[in-house]
Amino acid sequence: MAATATMANSGSARKRLLKEEDMTKVEFETSEEVDVTPTFDTMGLREDLLRGIYAYGFEKPSAIQQRAIKQIIKGRDVIAQSQSGTGKTATFSISVLQCLDIQVRETQALILAPTRELAVQIQKGLLALGDYMNVQCHACIGGTNVGEDIRKLDYGQHVVAGTPGRVFDMIRRRSLRTRAIKMLVLDEADEMLNKGFKEQIYDVYRYLPPATQVVLISATLPHEILEMTNKFMTDPIRILVKRDELTLEGIKQFFVAVEREEWKFDTLCDLYDTLTITQAVIFCNTKRKVDWLTEKMREANFTVSSMHGDMPQKERESIMKEFRSGASDGLAFSSLPQPGAHLHRRLGPGPGVPQVSLIINYDLPNNRELYIHRIGRSGRYGRKGVAINFVKNDDIRILRDMNSTTHADR
Repeated sequence: MAATATMANSGSARKRLLKEEDMTKVEFETSEEVDVTPTFDTMGLREDLLRGIYAYGFEKPSAIQQRAIKQIIKGRDVIAQSQSGTGKTATFSISVLQCLDIQVRETQALILAPTRELAVQIQKGLLALGDYMNVQCHACIGGTNVGEDIRKLDYGQHVVAGTPGRVFDMIRRRSLRTRAIKMLVLDEADEMLNKGFKEQIYDVYRYLPPATQVVLISATLPHEILEMTNKFMTDPIRILVKRDELTLEGIKQFFVAVEREEWKFDTLCDLYDTLTITQAVIFCNTKRKVDWLTEKMREANFTVSSMHGDMPQKERESIMKEFRSGASDGLAFSSLPQPGAHLHRRLGPGPGVPQVSLIINYDLPNNRELYIHRIGRSGRYGRKGVAINFVKNDDIRILRDMNSTTHADR
């Protein structure tokens, strides 16, 4: 396959000896040779992968997908600075799947992630996108049975997604064979360094073939990240997707005038009755209001769940399982720091996760960026969605700010 051959040749000059260079004065911007490919059909992807992409519900590639996928499948080392919610996971997942030789039952791509949850999410996304390719993908994470890991790896996995510690352990045990690996993806690299995985990442890297292509995704690019890219990469392509490049294309926005706060609840109930809502995500600005609203909705015989970022992990997982199964027709969130990332992690991507096509802002967020990150969830990766915003009289200033950058119906 042409893409595979290109990848194998791309890093042939790379030395496994780690290079040293001063990176303190590096300024990050998108490389000049990066062009935009506006559709999945024009990316040169294999037919069975395209089928999986469209079956999953993707319609149009996001900004980072339009810029990064072709560069990765060409075999270039890539540094992408991208926030959660821009479609970064699907970017490298599609690229990895395109470059696999399915006939070779060995690990060809290795994806490292900072958390077990993210590694499993990546695995599920790969299996969903590669549904028509018969791809084998294993999540290699701590806290699970080592014997099961060994059995799965012995069976043969095209892709392994995992946390650095468990992956390195499997490499040392020679259960994860690295001889056929041609791509290493470091997802949320800044988070991995924050969690103290630096040495384990370096250890894993030393076991990889000299020509391994490296793709690094990070929301921020501190000195340690730039130092790592300098040591691991050969002439990398740089792609920067800024927060304000997140698009609301494909999302129909409505503003509903509710003169007083106490009118909002009846308006919400009317919406549920009138629109026959199956599932929606409802945002409030405080945890207290989320709890109050959840209780009121339940009293009105609506099955609504609620979730906060400071809930115990097991409780959050139980709530999400309930929501995914369709047992609840609403999920109420409070606006915690980085709410977009929080919601993205909980809702997808992954098979069995319902497509949330409706976002309701019970409380209007107090700035444009937060608004984009909230409602962008309904139109992720080119899917279509609807956002309904409750607007009180004293929200007019915020509404003007929203209208300066978005288009909405009233």
